Amino acid sequence: MLQKLSQKIKGEKNIDFKYNLKLYFGILKNYKKIFFAVLFVIFIMEFIDIADKFLFKIIIDKGAEFTGGSITAEALIKILLTVAAVYLSFALINMISRYVHIYLLNRMESGLVADLKQKFFNHIIHLDYNFHTTNKTGSLISRLIRGAGAIERLTDVIIFNFAPLTFQLTVAAASLFYFSKIPALIAVLTIIVLIVYSFIIQRMQERANIILNQTEDREKANISDFFTNIDSIKYFGQENIIKSRFKKVSQQVKIAMVKHWDYYNWMDAGRALILSVGTLLLIYFPLVDFLQGKTTLGSVVFIYTVFGSLIGPMFGFVRGLRDYYRSMADFEVLFQHYKVDNVIKDQPGAKDLKIQKGEIEFKNVSFNYQKRKLFKDFNLKIPEAKKVALVGHSGSGKTTLVRLLYRFYDLGLGQILIDGKDIAEFKQESLRNEMSIVPQECVLFDDTIYNNIAFSNPKAERKQVLAAIKFAQLDKVIADFPQKEKTIVGERGVRLSGGEKQRVSIARAILADKKILVLDEATSSLDSQTEHEIQQDLEKLMQGRTSIIIAHRLSTIMGADQIIVMEKGRIIQQGKHTRLIREKGPYKHLWNLQKGGYIK
Repeated sequence: MLQKLSQKIKGEKNIDFKYNLKLYFGILKNYKKIFFAVLFVIFIMEFIDIADKFLFKIIIDKGAEFTGGSITAEALIKILLTVAAVYLSFALINMISRYVHIYLLNRMESGLVADLKQKFFNHIIHLDYNFHTTNKTGSLISRLIRGAGAIERLTDVIIFNFAPLTFQLTVAAASLFYFSKIPALIAVLTIIVLIVYSFIIQRMQERANIILNQTEDREKANISDFFTNIDSIKYFGQENIIKSRFKKVSQQVKIAMVKHWDYYNWMDAGRALILSVGTLLLIYFPLVDFLQGKTTLGSVVFIYTVFGSLIGPMFGFVRGLRDYYRSMADFEVLFQHYKVDNVIKDQPGAKDLKIQKGEIEFKNVSFNYQKRKLFKDFNLKIPEAKKVALVGHSGSGKTTLVRLLYRFYDLGLGQILIDGKDIAEFKQESLRNEMSIVPQECVLFDDTIYNNIAFSNPKAERKQVLAAIKFAQLDKVIADFPQKEKTIVGERGVRLSGGEKQRVSIARAILADKKILVLDEATSSLDSQTEHEIQQDLEKLMQGRTSIIIAHRLSTIMGADQIIVMEKGRIIQQGKHTRLIREKGPYKHLWNLQKGGYIK
């Protein structure tokens, strides 16, 4: 199974360390003063750690001299008191340094995490509609959260693993070199061999790390998909099927996890061997010098304890190296999104669009979605303040036409004009902000009814929001809710019925108060009585506005100024309702099928 997963990513690039580190340091540079202050504090702490060993050397050497009768008891006591005073001074400085170290680090890392999340959230939220329809929400959430954890982990690696060993090795090597060149050389070589070995194992583990991340992303995406579709699972009683699917996905994660973790066995075994040989060689030469009377016992102890003090940072460095590669792998899947450019781009110097009249024209429009041809030389003009209905079977191009108007996709050829101006010449977000829509699928934020409605116009006063609620006849519904308009609707509006959600969506569009209004099956979730009531309100709302109505229920578009019948991206009929029902064609056929259910 793991082999199949490996084959899936065969040919993909490995981790782009250079690019990932560039982005990381780009975020870190905002905190460079704190970063260098933390490094300076670490250097002080590591210097004190080596200095402590030197104080112990003094005690041993002076104790040996006292035993040999070279110094008096009074002299020894004076030396010990001086050493104690220095030691206490070091302890005080160390305590203050550790407090400052963590204090600064907490502030730096919290800022880094927040900056990374905001940087990539802002980038992803601005990516085009096609990106969001081709990437699973669960995977995007997983990558964003894991990336935030990775930036904290990588910073910890630098601060707690890489910097301490670097500083302590510098001070230790200089100290050991002062007493004996060979132990200093052995210590440096041991660490170099350990680091090189660790790098080799981590490089071998890199692909397994990527596979693990991909399987975990797939698992999270499936979990999100399963929970989002819990209604379908329950309605059809397919819990066991879903459990079986999840077991298969989670087993892939298990296998990838074991493969990834097995590399640590090689890491630990090799590390133990390298350190054992290094320690043996390092202590051998000072002992020979001591036996030959070339060095003191204190110096032997100092050399051994200094090298011993390096073992902890060396182990920490190896753990840090593992976390470094893990962070790079976590960065990889998130940072690759930063290479994704918005396909829908604003022209240089694009201005904000302000719609004055609301006249719309599709002029010689051609558009292909991937390899599927949807429109070719399509033309349609919608006059100011007129109501135009789009009718046709699913796949005829009605919704795609609206998405092109909203510039979710760019045209292959042709133009879309509003008030005679090409929408491609204006900022896309300002274009969308100048129109109002009641979409076919009403998805709400997990927030209050009031805030969901106010989302379309955050500057609206409370009385305007309440007026929109009343206009959509939502006031009658929320009157029975204990929290009224402050009722939380739940994720995707799950606590409301389909009709209630549609009313919220209609109220939101009413509050936006734009010159162009799109109604995409605006009353599809409502019962006949409620639909009739809301249809009257929508008629009022559409007065003085250019309205595009997408509908399957022909009874809802009888009053349209123009009805456009579409088939496979072409206009095959157009005219008013009274004319079209007299003509032989698809509209009359649809009307005869529906009229018994909607009119007397």
